[in-house]
Amino acid sequence: MAVLTAEQVAQFREQGYLKFGQVADPEHCRALMQRLTDVMEGRSKAQPEAKRNLLGDGSEQVVVQVVNIWEADDLFREHLYNPTVCEAVCQLIGCDVLRVWHDQVQYKPPKVGGPTSWHQDHPYWPIIQPADLVSAWMAIEDADIENGCMWMVPGSHLWGNHMDFIREHVRTFDAMPAEFEGHRIEVKPCPVKRGEVHYHHALTWHGSPDNKSPRPRRAIAVHYMTEETRYVASGNHPMKPFVEVQDGEVMRGEHFPLVWEAKRELSL
Repeated sequence: MAVLTAEQVAQFREQGYLKFGQVADPEHCRALMQRLTDVMEGRSKAQPEAKRNLLGDGSEQVVVQVVNIWEADDLFREHLYNPTVCEAVCQLIGCDVLRVWHDQVQYKPPKVGGPTSWHQDHPYWPIIQPADLVSAWMAIEDADIENGCMWMVPGSHLWGNHMDFIREHVRTFDAMPAEFEGHRIEVKPCPVKRGEVHYHHALTWHGSPDNKSPRPRRAIAVHYMTEETRYVASGNHPMKPFVEVQDGEVMRGEHFPLVWEAKRELSL
């Protein structure tokens, strides 16, 4: 049964992002917050692939990134298999099978939460092609303009890879130009309530400002790929040591779990 309407799928393919409804209840979100705290404080049974401040250890501002928290905690692993999320992503991409490329938590603490620079996801993933991945970004607690929700540039996923331009010309959150190569640029806030999910394409321009509010902002993003996603050995990425396939082969293996097949709901 389709999770999304034809209109929602069309909107995503036109704009490069889509806000969806609730996929986790408040109790589940509170449990995820506690599990995240356990991982960050070293109390989980295992450790994630990475745990760092994206702005640097010496920065007064903080954006904590935790990569592959699913490897450290069973509740986050279970989240990868959310059937509503997986079915929706299949509709958005137009595929029947999903694997996880990786997940990541981004936590912006109160008052000192820093910005996430404008970027596109796929240029940071040079060991996989094609650039058709979709990210499912779920708020573990309310994300709004005040505490640093994501902002998107509608339609930018259709323009190709332009990270060089973004790095050079959009160096602060407020520096977005009004136009790019004949395309009018708009920036749109994307507030997401606790337990709701927001989908975006791997080439959509997006970023988020500081969290100057007294409230934290925690979210979990899962980056989903298809059975057409292939390994590019010439690239480099922190996940490269975990790749088990050869150049040009479909990405698969224990670190890239199969989470969805059409007409067959998978589980742990």
